[in-house]
Amino acid sequence: MLPEYSKRPPAPTLVKMRSFGIGEGSTVPISVATGLAILFLWWLLAQSGWVAHLFLPTPAEVITMAQSIWDDGYANATLWEHVSASLARILSAAAIAITLGIPVGLLMGLNRWAKGVLDTPIEFYWPLPPLAYLPLMIIWLGIGEASKITLLTLAMFAPIVLSAQAGVRALPMERVNAALSLGASRWQLFTQVVLPSALPEILTGIRIALGVGWGTLVAAELIAANRGIGYLIMSASHFLATDAVFVGIAIIAVCAFGFTVAMRLLEGRLVPWKGKN
Repeated sequence: MLPEYSKRPPAPTLVKMRSFGIGEGSTVPISVATGLAILFLWWLLAQSGWVAHLFLPTPAEVITMAQSIWDDGYANATLWEHVSASLARILSAAAIAITLGIPVGLLMGLNRWAKGVLDTPIEFYWPLPPLAYLPLMIIWLGIGEASKITLLTLAMFAPIVLSAQAGVRALPMERVNAALSLGASRWQLFTQVVLPSALPEILTGIRIALGVGWGTLVAAELIAANRGIGYLIMSASHFLATDAVFVGIAIIAVCAFGFTVAMRLLEGRLVPWKGKN
């Protein structure tokens, strides 16, 4: 019989931690199934005759109209001319809003004078619907591209500024004190501590701003434009071409989804630590 000290201790029991929230599993299959269910419900309602095809065309009719617009264009312009006009406006305004908004937001987060001076005008116009001051843009700048791009820039500027400011405000003081105790200069503190810590909030603000920008863009094109996806939808609505309206909505959805995917890839590249604290 072996002595007591020579016996092996029992193997430890491993306990799997319970997941919290959405867990680690992919939500892609759920999203795909939800999309297919929506398409099936749409097809069922259109085929059942409960809703007239004038108001709810079938998916097949929408696909046929999409092919027609692809081949022949719509509203005196090709499909690419409509899409490129909208993309040029949204990208130009986004570039201006990002270039101006990030420095302003960082400055407001770091300097109380900058926050005191700039916070009032931004908080004043930010809750206003962009269409409320669209007539003012048209009066000041005309119905050309300048008024649309200015309107879009204003719509996207505030979310970017506020997100950059929030990112700076959320910076733990322990990181700042640790960097200063190690002899970091002000520039090193900003570039290596403040900016990386605020970057997740900034990227989230840009995603929100792009969503606001798309809604504002289509509304602006409904009023004063002769090219663009919004103009295509408005022209189709005048002739009760509901299938063409659905095509325009689908184009907006595809473009906005592409922007969202691009921003998520950018977040994964620039802030891989986000959500893993």
